[in-house]
Amino acid sequence: MTDEGEAPLLAAGLTWDRMPVGGVFRTSARTITETDLVNFVALGGFTEPLFYDAGHAKAGGYSGRLVPGGLVYMFAEGLVLQTNALHGTGLALVHLDFDIAEPTYVGDTLHVVVRTIESRPSSKPGRGVVTSRCSIRNQRGEEVAVYRPVRIIRGADFAETEA
Repeated sequence: MTDEGEAPLLAAGLTWDRMPVGGVFRTSARTITETDLVNFVALGGFTEPLFYDAGHAKAGGYSGRLVPGGLVYMFAEGLVLQTNALHGTGLALVHLDFDIAEPTYVGDTLHVVVRTIESRPSSKPGRGVVTSRCSIRNQRGEEVAVYRPVRIIRGADFAETEA
C-alpha cells in the first residue's frame, strides 16, 4: 500500500503530442430528457416558442420536442470531457465552429466521434494546438451536428508556473 502522496492519478488526459492526426475515439451515449430541455431553456433564457411550445414546433414542421443547438453542444462537450482525454491537460479552448445538420429531439440519445485533424506545437514551450472534428450522432447513427474545437493542450514537457 502506498501513502496518499504516492497514489497514482486514476484519470490523466492525453498531452498534445499523444494526439496524432487521424486518431479517433467514441464517447459514451446520453439520452436527452424533457427535464434536460426545460432546465436548459429556463437557465439560459431560451424563451423561444420553438423550444417550449410543442404546437409551435409542430406547425414549423418538427416531429417532436425540439432541442436547442446549444444544449446539443453542451451534452456533446460533456461526453467528450467524461472520456478523460483532456483531464488535467486541457489549457484553453481558443476557437470553435459549430454546424447543425439535423434536428435533435427530446428522447434522442447522443454520442460523439472525435477525430484529431491537426496537432502541432504552439508558440509557447510545453504546449500544443490540437484541432478536432467532433461528430455528434443520434441513436440511429445520423450526424446531427459537428463542431471543430481548437484547443491548447499541455505537452509531455509542460512545466507548471507559479501564479
